[in-house]
Amino acid sequence: MRHSVEEVRLKNGARGLLIDVPGASVMSYLFDFRAGNRYVKSPDIYETAHIMEHMAYGANEQFKNGHAYTAEFEKNGAYSNAMTSDDFMRYVGTCAAFEWDRILGLQSLAITKPMFNNKELASEKGNVKNELTGYSNDYDNLLWPRIYQSFGDSMLTFSQRVKTVPSIKLADIKEHHHRTHTSDNMRFVITGRLYGRKTQIKKLLESWQLPRGRRFDLPTDEYKIANPFFIQRKDATNLTFGLSMVLPRVLDNHELNALRCVNHIFTGTLYSKVLGEARKRGLVYSMGSGAVRSATQSLWEFSGQVNYDTAQELFKLMVREITKVASGQLSHKDVDAAKQYLLGRHQMGAQTVSEINSLYAGWYCFDETILDYDDIPNRINHIKSDDIIELVQEFLDANIWTTAGVGNSQKINMTDLGDIVAPLFDRG
Repeated sequence: MRHSVEEVRLKNGARGLLIDVPGASVMSYLFDFRAGNRYVKSPDIYETAHIMEHMAYGANEQFKNGHAYTAEFEKNGAYSNAMTSDDFMRYVGTCAAFEWDRILGLQSLAITKPMFNNKELASEKGNVKNELTGYSNDYDNLLWPRIYQSFGDSMLTFSQRVKTVPSIKLADIKEHHHRTHTSDNMRFVITGRLYGRKTQIKKLLESWQLPRGRRFDLPTDEYKIANPFFIQRKDATNLTFGLSMVLPRVLDNHELNALRCVNHIFTGTLYSKVLGEARKRGLVYSMGSGAVRSATQSLWEFSGQVNYDTAQELFKLMVREITKVASGQLSHKDVDAAKQYLLGRHQMGAQTVSEINSLYAGWYCFDETILDYDDIPNRINHIKSDDIIELVQEFLDANIWTTAGVGNSQKINMTDLGDIVAPLFDRG
C-alpha cells in the first residue's frame, strides 16, 4: 500500500512515526516503552512487568474494572492487546478510521491512568502463573531461555519466572509503572489515513499525563561460548534442538539482509540446501533458521524437531552446507534466487495498514531507525555472494556457540551432536 512517513518529536519527549496511508479505512498503532522484565527493580520480582501489563487493561480512572473498559473499547469492533518481553512493553491496537480519536483516548487510560488494586493483582497473578505454566509445556520454550542463559544472559526460564510471582506486591506494580512509563521513554507508530489529522494526534499525545523521565538503554550481556547440553524429558518422542552462534556486535541493515539470504538458501523452501535436502532424504519434516539482534550482539540460529535416529545425519548436513559457504562455495545462481524471493516477500509485506505499522515499528523501537521502504529493493539487489561468505566466516571465527536439545537422553547424546558441530569453529 502506498504510504508516507513522518517522524515527530513531541514537546513532552515522546518520539514516533506518523504513517499516512491515503484512503485507509482503519488505523493501527503501537506504543512502546523500554519497561520489560529486565527493567524490574529486582530479579526476585521478575514478573512485575508482565503482571503490570495485564493489569493495565483493568480498572482505570474512568472504568471500575477491565470488563467495563473492554466492553467500551470493543463496541465498534476495535482490537487491543499488550505484550511484555525482557526489553519492552508494547500496547497495540487497530480500529475503524471513524473512531480513531475515541480509541486513542481509551488507550491513553490504560497507559497513563491505570488504577492498580489488590483484587486485580491477585487475579492477574493467577493468570500469569497459568500462562507461564502453559509455555513451559512447549519444548521450544524450555530450550531457548536455557540456551541464552548458557551464554551468560541474565534472563530467567519460564519455571524460574513462575517462582517470582508470589513475591510481587501492589507497591512493586505501582513503582514499575511510575519509573518506566514516562513520556521520554515512549515511542510510537501510528498508521492510517492521517492527512489532516496529524496536528490533532500530536496534541492528543502531548496531553497524555505521563511524568518526564528518560529513554532507558537496552540491556546488555557479554556472551561466551557454552557447552552443549541436554534437557531431559523421558516422554519426548523426538529431539527439539537449537544451534545458536553469536557475533559480538550488532549487524547493520545490509548484513541482516545478507543473513536473510543465506537463511533462505539453507531453510527457506522445500528445495533449499538444508531443509530441502533433509526432506528429500527423510531426515526432518520441518526446521528453520533466523537472526536475532540485541544491543551488543547478533545471533544466528537453527532450530527444529528431528527423530533421534536421523539427528546425527541432519547435523552433518547443516555443518556440511555451512562449511561450504564459509569456504567460498556459494553460487551466484543461489544468491540471485534468494534475492528474488526477498524482493517478492518485500512487495507482499505491506498489504495492510497493520502490516505497515509492524514493519516500521520493529526497526524504530529498536534504535529509532526509520525504514526506507522504497530503497529496500535496491538494498536487496546490492547483496553479493562475498557479503554472505564474509559474514558466515565472521560468525564462525567468533567461536561463541552452543547446541542443545530437549528429549530423552537415553536415545540420543547431545555431546555427540556437539562434536559434529565443533569443527565448524576450528577452521585453521
